[in-house]
Amino acid sequence: MSLATPAVSDMRDRLIVALDVSNASTAQSLVKRIGEAAGIYKVGLQLFAAEGPGFVRDLVHSGRRVFLDLKLHDIPNTVSHAVKAAVQMGVHMITVHAAGGNAMLRAATDAAGDQLTVLAVTVLTSLTDEDLHEIGVSGRARDQALRMAALAQGTGCKGIVTSPLEAAALRKALGESFTIVTPGVRPAGAERNDQARTATPVEALESGASHIVVGRPITHAADPAQAVNAIIAEMEQARISR
Repeated sequence: MSLATPAVSDMRDRLIVALDVSNASTAQSLVKRIGEAAGIYKVGLQLFAAEGPGFVRDLVHSGRRVFLDLKLHDIPNTVSHAVKAAVQMGVHMITVHAAGGNAMLRAATDAAGDQLTVLAVTVLTSLTDEDLHEIGVSGRARDQALRMAALAQGTGCKGIVTSPLEAAALRKALGESFTIVTPGVRPAGAERNDQARTATPVEALESGASHIVVGRPITHAADPAQAVNAIIAEMEQARISR
C-alpha cells in the first residue's frame, strides 16, 4: 500500500496533535511552542467543555486546522444541529459514534456536506475484548470495528477513527481512499498510559492509517516542537522502509 494514500503525502499533515489539556492558556501555549511543526490540532471533550466554541473559533482563525473530537452520540436531529454548528466554526474534522446508527450517521453527513469531514468512531482504544463483552458486544474488538466501519462507509462518512491494531484489516475492507485516523499511537519507548490497544507511528502507518493522533508524548514533553519533529522523523521511517 502506498503511504501517500489517501491523498496525503506530507507527514506533517498526517500527524494530529491532541490538545488534551484543561484550559485555553495551556493549549495556546502548546500551539505557540509547536508552531508550524504540526498540521492539525485535536480539540477533545475536556478542552471543549472548559473553553467552548470560542476557543475553537480562535484556533481556526489563527490558521490552524482543527479536529473537533466530541464523539457525538445522540438522536439524529441533535447531532445534525451540532455538526452544522461545527461547520460554522470552520473545523476540519469532527467525530461521531458509529454506534449511533444509520439514521444518526446520515444526519451527520448530510449536515456536513462538503464542508467538513465526518469521522465515525468504531471502538474506543481504551476498550479490550473483555470490556466489549461486559457491555453486550460479541466477538473481538476487531470484529466490532469492522461492523462499525462498514456502517459508517455505507452512510456517507468520509472516514473512521479506530485503533492502529485494527487499521490493516479496515484498510483492506474499506479501500485506499477512505480516511483512517488512529489514536493510541505512542512513539517507540513511550508509556501506554490508559490506552489498551496501541502502536508506534511506523506500525500505524504501515498498517494503513492515513492520520495518527498523538497527545501526551507531545504535550507533556519538555520541548513539544522537538517531540513533534521526532515523531515526524519516526513517521518518515515508514516511507523509507517501503
